[in-house]
Amino acid sequence: MIHVKHQVAFERMQDTLYIRLSGEIDHHSAVDVRVQIDEKLLSDRPKYVYLDLSSIDFMDSSGLGLIMGRMATANRYGGQLIVLDPSPAAGRMIRLAALDRVIQIQFSNTERRTSK
Repeated sequence: MIHVKHQVAFERMQDTLYIRLSGEIDHHSAVDVRVQIDEKLLSDRPKYVYLDLSSIDFMDSSGLGLIMGRMATANRYGGQLIVLDPSPAAGRMIRLAALDRVIQIQFSNTERRTSK
C-alpha cells in the first residue's frame, strides 16, 4: 500500500480545489485521507471540489464512504463535489453502488466515458 503522505495532492485555482488521489483507498488509508481532505475543505472552503480518481489502483467500500462524506462536507461549506476521471477500479465501485446516480462525474477524455 502507498503511504498516505504520497496519496493526496492539492491544487487551488481561484474558487476551485483539485484533489488528486493515487494508490489504494481501503479501510487502512481512508481515515487519514479523509482527515487531510477535510482540513483543506475547512480552511479553503472552495466553491468547486474536483476529486481526481484517475490514479486509483484499488478502492473498496471505504472509498465510497470517503467520496460521499467529502460530498457532504463540501456541501456543508457551500461547495460542490465533482468526481473527475475515475479509474477503472474506482468507476466499477461507483457504478456497483449506483453512486453515479448521486454524484457528478466528469471525464476529461471522452474515450474513458465509453469504457465502462
